[in-house]
Amino acid sequence: MLELDAIGHAFGMSRVLDGVSLTLAPGESVCLVGPSGCGKTTLLRIAAGLVGPAEGRVNDGFHRSAVVFQEGRLLPWRRLLDNIGLGLKAAGVPRRERLARARSLAAELGLAECHDRFPHELSGGMQQRVALARALAVEADCLLLDEPFSALDVGLRSEAQALLLDLLARRGIASLLVTHDLTEALRLGHRVVVLSPAPGRIVHEAHVERPFAERDAAFLYEAAGALLRHPAVAESFLFRTDEVTP
Repeated sequence: MLELDAIGHAFGMSRVLDGVSLTLAPGESVCLVGPSGCGKTTLLRIAAGLVGPAEGRVNDGFHRSAVVFQEGRLLPWRRLLDNIGLGLKAAGVPRRERLARARSLAAELGLAECHDRFPHELSGGMQQRVALARALAVEADCLLLDEPFSALDVGLRSEAQALLLDLLARRGIASLLVTHDLTEALRLGHRVVVLSPAPGRIVHEAHVERPFAERDAAFLYEAAGALLRHPAVAESFLFRTDEVTP
């Protein structure tokens, strides 16, 4: 289990997080949602150990956590398989073994025909698949995702979301995903945690009981509307219509 206990943080004189506590259980998907600047990404980086919190503590009981960033962050001079196997190389896995794992993951994520391509030869959706494969290659049982689909168009975003749900379910992986999009959070999360504008505090938490396969567009818009009618959520988003996108 991942536990964040009373996390507070500031950058200089700007306080971005204040007393945030949450847990993530094995196999659970939790989505952090809130307006721009509310500290979502900072909280995710604290959970990943990339930033030390000014206050509170982090207890990561997972075997291995891996981060998927908003950009693919692929090495432009490395081909697809080498990018997937980058974490394995850092761990000292022999080249033959890491390439075998990379090929298997490439096939699983629909990239079997792209082994020899460089990142600039891949679409944005393909680059994000490579980033997911790189995280899975190190046998992570917890994924920390920072708006991984925000740069994709509507069709590619829906396809990538479906792929992520399938991977999480088949592999039993937990995920903590940051997004500013309520409908994306409602599609991908067992729980949706809403943060206030900076300093970020948890102001509402919603459990989504409907099975993932039954979360169609009609449900997502209805559920997003219901969330926005909650006073604390409405105040956080200030009724900004750009925060509710398909």
